[in-house]
Amino acid sequence: MNHSGSASEQSQRGAVEVVKDKHGIQQVVLQNHRGASVRVSLYGGQVLSWRNDRGEELLFTSSKAIFKPPKAVRGGIPICFPQFGNRGSLEQHGFARNKVWVIDKNPPPLHPNDSIGKAYIDLLLKPSEEDLKIWPHSFEFRLRVSLAADGYLTLISRIRNINCKPFSFSFAYHTYLSISDISEVRIEGLETLDYLDNLCQKERFTEQGDALTFEAEVDRVYLSSSDVVAVFDHERKRTFIVRKEGLPDVVVWNPWEKKSKSMVDFGDEEYKQMLCVNGAAVEKPITLKPGEEWTGRLELSVVPSS
Repeated sequence: MNHSGSASEQSQRGAVEVVKDKHGIQQVVLQNHRGASVRVSLYGGQVLSWRNDRGEELLFTSSKAIFKPPKAVRGGIPICFPQFGNRGSLEQHGFARNKVWVIDKNPPPLHPNDSIGKAYIDLLLKPSEEDLKIWPHSFEFRLRVSLAADGYLTLISRIRNINCKPFSFSFAYHTYLSISDISEVRIEGLETLDYLDNLCQKERFTEQGDALTFEAEVDRVYLSSSDVVAVFDHERKRTFIVRKEGLPDVVVWNPWEKKSKSMVDFGDEEYKQMLCVNGAAVEKPITLKPGEEWTGRLELSVVPSS
């Protein structure tokens, strides 16, 4: 894979390697010079793995995940587009996570900060004839996945309307974080926010706690949140920092015991080791006029904490 750039940039940038999984699906492995890595599947444009420089996996993937189309993989970071949730004739969470993406040979230039010292890959999704029958809107979806020298993982989605009429969509980076124990985790940055509770017919409530902790199933859309949310994992003494732009909402999900047992691609006890904290645009769909482009950015990092 030939990305242009000076020799010093190349040495800083880290490695990009294209491999195939056992089903013949292409995957891209990004590695920085410290040994952190990210694995992205062209099936769904989905990040399947993000490891720090000690080789520890930071994302959760179910031991029962199905890595074979047409099923979306349970774990990592599925991309939910053009909808999040269940509406109308579209499949749950849209079709982007079930399509084969291609490596984008002519990516648009991004801000210099988005490429310096990073290993990155640009992917592209365009609708097929079949897709246009289900969702009759022409778009170009460009996704850049990058791994920085400091191990930060960034996903930048750029969706352009190449239709002659406007269209609307909702969106989420459905991020499965790997945690030690759901009972030992708390989220800060959602205090005082309104949220829609999917377990109560999307009824609207206001968050009363100064941090969110977990004792039962949670499925909520926090509205108009700040652009930084922190997930504290006490046992592992580490904190995930979730930064987002262009994504006003945060979806928080843990299926707990009962729902876990009803999911074929999820272990009965695995809810204890995962937590979904998703940068999203759910409540107010994004509308693009012809020729318009939307950008949604997610940055994940991990810092030591007490």
